Amino acid sequence: MNAVTTTASTTTMASPRMGTKRVFGAYLAEARSECVRYMRNPGFMLPIMLFPTMFYLLFGIVMGRSEGADAARYLLVSYGVFGVMSPGLFGFGVSLALERDGGLLTYKRALPMPPGAYLLGKMLMAMLAAAIVILLLLAMGLVLAHVTLTAQQAGLLLLTGVLGVLPFCALGMLVGTFIKGQGAPGMLNLIYLPMSFLSGLWIPINLLPKVLQQIAPIWPSYHLHQLGLAALGLEHAGLVEHVGILVGFAVVFFVIAARRLRRYG
Repeated sequence: MNAVTTTASTTTMASPRMGTKRVFGAYLAEARSECVRYMRNPGFMLPIMLFPTMFYLLFGIVMGRSEGADAARYLLVSYGVFGVMSPGLFGFGVSLALERDGGLLTYKRALPMPPGAYLLGKMLMAMLAAAIVILLLLAMGLVLAHVTLTAQQAGLLLLTGVLGVLPFCALGMLVGTFIKGQGAPGMLNLIYLPMSFLSGLWIPINLLPKVLQQIAPIWPSYHLHQLGLAALGLEHAGLVEHVGILVGFAVVFFVIAARRLRRYG
């Protein structure tokens, strides 16, 4: 009797593992939920799309016509990187800080879903938003600025933007583990805007003071900018180094942020 009872209790308490199909479905459902939630939020998507496109229209197309084709190509990359940074930093940082404060992250942890699905959903959302930004800028560059690009160059720039958002996702995630929800937008802007300027996105790096040129490589946006220039044939040196540094930034930021999330929630 005791043996039967013990066996039945053990069987009842054992939790069956989710099959591969169910795990994949959980990841897919969470990714779809995150993408739909942010795409339906004009307060998130409109600034991400409008700021880089308006800046490129004003400085790259209207004011840059007298500077020649290379200026339009250079600024296409610059404002592409500027636009790509935003969904990574704000999509991860602000939302994570708000959801931690509101208890949503704790609630999601209690759900029967893979623990990484939440972060993967946000990552895919940021990659989709980055792709939209790059595609909009490419369309403006080709139609309005008459930039000459091959299909390979356009594809490389798109790939650079989609993958290049990941270090900024990790940085936004890290900031979101330190800052309360209401303070996250201000803190991220204090990172976002100075980093953009100091990386040569608004002013070519060779026109900045010497000391700023020397410290530019400490910013991930500088290395992504160099890869974007290489995609359009404007830069050729140190490509492997730039990729390695961006991967390093992403890994370090993510590991620190993941440890803080496990410890503090």
